[in-house]
Amino acid sequence: MLAIRFLVLALLCYAGWYVIRGYRKKKQTSFIPDPDTDPQDVLVEDPVCHLLIPKHQAIRLRKNGVTYYFCSEQCCDEFAEKTKQGES
Repeated sequence: MLAIRFLVLALLCYAGWYVIRGYRKKKQTSFIPDPDTDPQDVLVEDPVCHLLIPKHQAIRLRKNGVTYYFCSEQCCDEFAEKTKQGES
């Protein structure tokens, strides 16, 4: 009988530890990433085809102090051509 009580107590302790550990992990990972510190979790929109892509995979073009993000070289070239024609 003592062995059964010990086994039940051990199982209750383990279950309590498991619940507390799960709560702490959930609490630690439930934050909104800061775009300046974790850019791979941020989606950016391609201004040409409006596709959302991860920032760390995007092709970047910096023009007039503004950074533009593109899904492909084709979209980047198309945007560069449109802006070049607009400047003329």
